[in-house]
Amino acid sequence: MISILNSVIIKTITLLPKAIVQLFAGKYVAGESHKTALAVVKSLNDQGLSATIDILGEHVQDITEAKQITSEYIDLYDEIAENQLDCNISIKPSHIGLDLGENQFLDNLQLLIDKAMTYENFLRIDMESSLVTDTTIKAYTQMLKRSKAVGTVFQAYLFRTLDDVKNVQSDHLNFRLCKGIYKESEDISIQDRKHINENYLKILRYAFTANNYVGIATHDIDLLKNIYSLIEELNVSPDKFEFQVLYGVPMSGWIEKHLENRYKVRVYVPFGPDWYNYSIRRLKENPNIAGYVIKNLFR
Repeated sequence: MISILNSVIIKTITLLPKAIVQLFAGKYVAGESHKTALAVVKSLNDQGLSATIDILGEHVQDITEAKQITSEYIDLYDEIAENQLDCNISIKPSHIGLDLGENQFLDNLQLLIDKAMTYENFLRIDMESSLVTDTTIKAYTQMLKRSKAVGTVFQAYLFRTLDDVKNVQSDHLNFRLCKGIYKESEDISIQDRKHINENYLKILRYAFTANNYVGIATHDIDLLKNIYSLIEELNVSPDKFEFQVLYGVPMSGWIEKHLENRYKVRVYVPFGPDWYNYSIRRLKENPNIAGYVIKNLFR
């Protein structure tokens, strides 16, 4: 019954004017400007939470725009350092020029990694759909040879992922492990939640035993319970992982639980003019958020 209600809410929200949608978007999008986003980061830091910041957008088709986005990220590194924030940056390859060609993407990526190195900060290369998995991994391994200030993302719902992690092995391998949100064919991806969770744990077990650093990115409470058991079983040092959550998504007390255990928690903070498309996408990916959002609107 709840899932049906959430589906109805989502369909209704997509028909509403943007001004109305903006009432709930602020719950999990940090505004449109650097100022509003960095204010959210400061607030999170004050609560003992780390952050990673992302300018919303993808699939840029204009070279000038790709360079502009890259420049904006460079400015963000300056502002993060100036304000002494515990915050790194995540980028989508297609947002900084991948759709314009691999060389354009690599040129912009290198600029960002050089800037991250300047401040002893870090850059996360997000993983998009399976169409660019090989290209993204190739770019990551290429940059990793030059700097430890770079990481990537692997998606547990893809059959290939455990092999990818093994193939990329490095003394400095640092990746975010998520389930995956893109619609992928059953030929290349696991469709069942239970089996995705099983693969997630299999990949995580390998990463822990290989001494990798992992950003454990999930809001699945059942999976989190199993992850805690795995950490205890393998006696994994807290300096080899962090838990990652999306800004504004309810965690039923698990953020506090992580902090009580002295585990690092990093909040993924998206912002920018593309907040509307992101907000609708988040709702469709996780219908349970819909009920949470409506409940908060009437508090």
